[in-house]
Amino acid sequence: MTIDASSPNLGRLADNIAYFGRLLRDTGLPVGPSSVLDAIRAVEMAGLGAKQDFYWTLHSVFVTRHEQSLLFRQAFELFWRQRALTEKLIAMMSPQAVAMKEPPKPKAGAQRVNDAFYKEPPREVEEKTLVEFDARLTMSEREILKERDFAQMTAEEITAAKKEMAQLRLPFDIQSTRRLRPGGSEVIDLRRTLRAAMRSGGDLVTIAYRQAGEKHPPLVALCDISGSMADYSRLFLHFLHAISEKGRRVHAFVFATRLTNITRSLRTRDPDEALEHASRAVKDWDGGTRIAHCLERFNKDWSRRVLGQGATVLLITDGLERQVDPGLAKELDRLHRSCRRLIWLNPLLRFDAFEARAAGIKAMLPHVDEFRTIHNLRSMGDLVKALDRRADAAADPRSWLKRVG
Repeated sequence: MTIDASSPNLGRLADNIAYFGRLLRDTGLPVGPSSVLDAIRAVEMAGLGAKQDFYWTLHSVFVTRHEQSLLFRQAFELFWRQRALTEKLIAMMSPQAVAMKEPPKPKAGAQRVNDAFYKEPPREVEEKTLVEFDARLTMSEREILKERDFAQMTAEEITAAKKEMAQLRLPFDIQSTRRLRPGGSEVIDLRRTLRAAMRSGGDLVTIAYRQAGEKHPPLVALCDISGSMADYSRLFLHFLHAISEKGRRVHAFVFATRLTNITRSLRTRDPDEALEHASRAVKDWDGGTRIAHCLERFNKDWSRRVLGQGATVLLITDGLERQVDPGLAKELDRLHRSCRRLIWLNPLLRFDAFEARAAGIKAMLPHVDEFRTIHNLRSMGDLVKALDRRADAAADPRSWLKRVG
């Protein structure tokens, strides 16, 4: 079936396709005027038969990469369901079309689409008298965002925080490796020297040297996703996704009552889709806490696989174990001996009156190299800086033990 270009219905449909393209552009898809015109021509050629046909017609024009499909599906369901245009046009132009059942709404990317859909339209700027303010004693919005606690952020602030995480500079904690590479002037590379001599017939010999290579050690994150830590762990997983997307080797594990490896889920390019895949793999999100049991599973099943080459371990938990036994200190000591550096990130340190009096915290502190907070963007930036250098006195876990005697 072909739609007449001169009909008033097509004009209204074309306007709504243009509005839909604007929504996709606000969501983050690269949609320009040419894409909107191509979409209108595609609908003219394909016609209107069913909602699914209309969906795939627009999808073939607006979506150019695989990771854009998720946002397009969210935007399509929200836009065309709110305005109820597809059902009306199908009923008017193709009465014999079969009604299609809408697919269930996924969670990943929903917040970004909702923010773009309900964004207020731009208003005309009126000429106003310029008023100057003295802002020397005030804080910018960016500074306020850095100090905002993750658990107290609104949806807009969380979106802005994710953008700030993506811009964090990677740490330059480079270490030497056992494998040698060409260069230097100390170790003679006999093989390369003889090969060069054979090429010149032995008349001219240039001595080649080798030196130790350098590379970034891998990061291994163990994130507590129990009820008291869920808000902080979700944003920290976004931080890990941003680091892994820049080429850093990251192994991510989450635990509450059981241990789950989500490293492959974080390799998805879109951060919202990556967290959605991770949440599907985890069965105990917002559950209880069994730190000792989960550390035991990690030491037995994963430590030899991911803790090689001088790995740095980031343990994100508040240390509030339900049943503290000698196994907690034993497993954490084993983890400490297996890695190059163990950093404990505890959001409870954001409180000025915090004291290491809980039994679980007192059992864990002697077996970590650093004890830091992780509750806002500023603490996350301090963590990135700390990975570049040795531990400072402020992060020494022994100082917390001395305070409680």
